[in-house]
Amino acid sequence: MKSSSSKNQALEQVKQSIIKDKVCPDLAASATQLVFGDGDPNSSIVFIGEAPGKAEDATGIPFVGAAGKFLNEMLETIGLERSAVYITNIVKYRPPNNRDPLPEEKKAFLPYLQRQLEIIQPKIVVALGRHAASCFLPQLKISLDHGHAKRITLAFSGQPLTLVLLPLFHPAAALYNGSMRQTLIDDFSLIPDIISQVKDPRISFKQVTI
Repeated sequence: MKSSSSKNQALEQVKQSIIKDKVCPDLAASATQLVFGDGDPNSSIVFIGEAPGKAEDATGIPFVGAAGKFLNEMLETIGLERSAVYITNIVKYRPPNNRDPLPEEKKAFLPYLQRQLEIIQPKIVVALGRHAASCFLPQLKISLDHGHAKRITLAFSGQPLTLVLLPLFHPAAALYNGSMRQTLIDDFSLIPDIISQVKDPRISFKQVTI
């Protein structure tokens, strides 16, 4: 396993590549700063949202608003602190007025996201919300597929990367729909078992290649 410092250095290089390559310059111009990622680069879990919001744009840290507070609460239900996981978004700049990221914006950032995942080497990637999950599973229906882990192979940056993906509702959904709160907590409770299963060669997940 690479040390945290060497992984952090590699992640910083990816971050600087986004700036150097002028990814989504219109988004960059309207945002306060790049919101790259936060947490432990040696974590077994990476959480991926869609894009930063107002609070994230101000701080440069993903998931620090109301949805982030609920995410922290759910992590506690499975015995984890936020500092023990890695959190990022597909799109790294806040879209104006918190609009949904455009398909071409998500596509532009996906190679850099894959490079993040290649460095971190998580055992499970948790996609938070329909917009994030559909980047990995284009035919996904979040109402049906939430809580169902799949082994997927990515090739956004040229080299195939195989990982286990768990689609979940976005924490913000529970802020507007109280009935989803328990659904999210129940889905979160699956994460420790899924990580254990990833380590067991006898356990297979449905394979999806995109």
